[in-house]
Amino acid sequence: MIFLYNILLSLLAPLWAPWVYVKARRRRERPNWKERTGNFSIPLDKSKRRIWFHAVSVGEVVASAPILREVRKLLPDHEIVLSTTTSSGYRTAQEQEPGLYDYLTYFPIDVARFQLGALLRVKPKVVAVFETELWMNFLEIAKSLNARTMMINGRISDRSFPRSMKIRFFYRALLGNVDRCLMQSAVDAERISILGAPSAEVFGNCKFDQALEGVDADPMKWRAELGLKSGLPVVVIGSTRGEEEEAFVFEAISTLGWDKVQVIHAPRHLERVDAIAERAAALGAQVARRSLSQTGTYLILDTYGELAEIYSVADVVIVGGGFANLGGQNIFQPLAHGKPVLHGTHMQNFRDVAALSVRAKASRAVSTPAELTAALTELLGNESIRKEMGQAAKKLIQDNVGASQRYAKAIAEEALRATTAKA
Repeated sequence: MIFLYNILLSLLAPLWAPWVYVKARRRRERPNWKERTGNFSIPLDKSKRRIWFHAVSVGEVVASAPILREVRKLLPDHEIVLSTTTSSGYRTAQEQEPGLYDYLTYFPIDVARFQLGALLRVKPKVVAVFETELWMNFLEIAKSLNARTMMINGRISDRSFPRSMKIRFFYRALLGNVDRCLMQSAVDAERISILGAPSAEVFGNCKFDQALEGVDADPMKWRAELGLKSGLPVVVIGSTRGEEEEAFVFEAISTLGWDKVQVIHAPRHLERVDAIAERAAALGAQVARRSLSQTGTYLILDTYGELAEIYSVADVVIVGGGFANLGGQNIFQPLAHGKPVLHGTHMQNFRDVAALSVRAKASRAVSTPAELTAALTELLGNESIRKEMGQAAKKLIQDNVGASQRYAKAIAEEALRATTAKA
């Protein structure tokens, strides 16, 4: 299978190579192409014990922090190499607390020569890939170098599972190079087993632990920092993705009335900021940008790393990703702050926590802009309902924390196994 994979990779290079380049060019910050081709500047030191931890983008990098923190405690003599695929993920990793990793790099494109060069430089004892970021050459070469390979916080979405089943033969070969598949839920474990994983274990979702990041934020400090007015409720909109979702939310807010609320809007991709600002201004919003230190009743949060704390000022939180059929986005952080959350019905990538949250009456799913307007009207007009939802949200998070410690312990076990096997 690996031979066929590389033949196809070579034959299709005229198609995928320009696509990778163009996609990177669209982002505000460009990746390091030297690292993307496997040319790492990490010191070559065979005496070092290293763990390669791969997190794709912003969400995975932020969610990885509690695991990395625990791994540091359990394996203080190991170096951690953290890789990301996107420039936004790379920048987020740079802004994380000091000491979570020793080296930060871009993940190589999955060409055998690129991966071989990178892996020979790192020589990891353990490779831990976050969620579903599995690459055949990377895993094949890692195993050939006697690394222990792991999939952590693994998930198989409702959308991807039927597609994956059509190429089950490929996944069977791919998963044969994964020593342990540690999954978020029983459903994910069952799906990865059907696709060919030799074994699957349920460890929970570490994003519950990541949700605790920023919960100690001072709302009064942030209200002053952001220039928020007293007496006017605050709606924080997090992680809308694309024009369809922006139109969905804008219609709801416009019906409610731009003068009735203060809005803080953090789009998932900063490339959308100019279009969002133009559209909001056309609808009558008083537009301001956080990156320019502006204040206004409609503030676009076009910065990195602040949303987790800014949720603290919200009366109600709207989370995107689920208004269009995009799989949803992270609702953990606003829940941890004890905020009532409104989200769409297309939450496949967060199906378990979304279902738990709706069942606990900590969040509500809406399917139309009119439903979103009605929910906002009710919640902003009734403090007791907001309080009940907020209490349910905090309880939900507290009842589900602890997965990061389990993942870190498993990584430490594999590091010990790798060292013992070599000895």
